[in-house]
Amino acid sequence: MAISLKKGQKVDLTKTNPGLKNILIGLGWDTNKYDGGKDFDLDASVFLLNGEGKVNGDEDFVFYGNLKHVSGSVEHLGDNLTGAGEGDDEEIKIDLTKVPANVEKIDFTVTIYEAEERKQNFGQVENAFIRVVNEATGEELIRYDLGEDFSIETAVVIGELYRNKGEWKFNAIGSGFSGGLASLGKNYGVNV
Repeated sequence: MAISLKKGQKVDLTKTNPGLKNILIGLGWDTNKYDGGKDFDLDASVFLLNGEGKVNGDEDFVFYGNLKHVSGSVEHLGDNLTGAGEGDDEEIKIDLTKVPANVEKIDFTVTIYEAEERKQNFGQVENAFIRVVNEATGEELIRYDLGEDFSIETAVVIGELYRNKGEWKFNAIGSGFSGGLASLGKNYGVNV
């Protein structure tokens, strides 16, 4: 049974699941109260970060325009342009054994594509979640359902995997940003 987290909660991933190697990160969302005539296109992105919380280079930014990290450790399975349907809207595969040694954290974010032009924000999004699944068994290990705490934000850092004494842990972050992908990228040191 999956561990359900609250904002700010941290939990062991590999220590409580010995031998865990391949995980699937599923992200999902629905839109509410929006009649602007344009689809809501939310995009999951991954930032592989060093100990200072910055990328080591632009290749450490995995998103719809760069689906696979050079190490083979992170692979984005593609962009869902509408978020329609049940379950995961976008998925990311992680091979924990291939994550480069200089990567201390892996942050999972969701941004709204062309949010300013389309007059969209996370106040119009509901039922957003991130889940961590053991790819070998299909078992959901961790789930974090975001609250409805957002209003004007156009980007959210949902969660993060991080190394701690040789093990991987998961942190439920749920922190919003304004300025979309560009401001998020700057925060992590990516040239967007």
